[in-house]
Amino acid sequence: MEEFPRLKSVIQQVFDPADVDTALEYLWKSRGIQRTKELAIKHANLVAAAIDSLPESSNIDVTKSRQALINITRILITRNK
Repeated sequence: MEEFPRLKSVIQQVFDPADVDTALEYLWKSRGIQRTKELAIKHANLVAAAIDSLPESSNIDVTKSRQALINITRILITRNK
């Protein structure tokens, strides 16, 4: 919406099938998909850093859970679908 301010009004109004084409046109012309990926990576890195900053634990379940959370963030930012 940063690149195409009119897109906001298209999204906010009552659904009109003609608006789908307009929205898709803006989407493909914009950096929307790339920007979304960039933001996902940024936030995944913040999540991983927050998890890493938690106090150490000798509990194996805590360690596994933390690693699983970090792994989930990596999966989410590398998947293609």
